[in-house]
Amino acid sequence: MKLARFLLFFALTAAVAHAEDTRPLAPLPPAAQESLRQEMLENLAALNEVLTLVGSGKLAEAGEVAEAQLGVSSMGKHRAKPMDARPGPHMPPAMHGIGMDGHKAVSEFAAAAKAGERDRAIALLPNLTGACVGCHYSYRTR
Repeated sequence: MKLARFLLFFALTAAVAHAEDTRPLAPLPPAAQESLRQEMLENLAALNEVLTLVGSGKLAEAGEVAEAQLGVSSMGKHRAKPMDARPGPHMPPAMHGIGMDGHKAVSEFAAAAKAGERDRAIALLPNLTGACVGCHYSYRTR
């Protein structure tokens, strides 16, 4: 019975996934699209590392990783690339703003974590993904 419910849920989810995507297109050149895709994959790995460290009680280390790989300190990763491979300049301003807000939210978490403010850091954890969710639900690149 559980398997039947899961299969029904999966089928319905798949049908919704194939529905028309009404999010606005962020018209990035192919090279910038690829840079952004690679950065998002790296961000997922970094987020996983941060959560693993928090779960292991290594809060200060989680803060260091968060800031270095996701926070304001991590901005400018594409600066040395040709203009058509840099996502930021091609993003709609609101999309770019969501990204900036995400970096700032991570830095706020990182500061609390590095300072050993466990309760505050834990309370700020959802903000690490808030901008990601907001951007992915608001824009598409293809």
